Amino acid sequence: MRLSARGYHRVLRVARTLADLDGAEKVGRVHFAEALSYRALVDEVRRAA
Repeated sequence: MRLSARGYHRVLRVARTLADLDGAEKVGRVHFAEALSYRALVDEVRRAA
C-alpha cells in the first residue's frame, strides 16, 4: 500500500484501538488488517470525491 512512516503509524494507532475494543492485550493480524481496510476505504472515497 506504499505507506509512509506517518501513514504506518496511523494504521498502528487504529489497530491498537481496535484491539482495545476487542479486549485483546496485543494487536493481532486481524486488527491490523481491519485498520488497513479502513485506510483503503478512505483512499477510495477520496478518489471518488
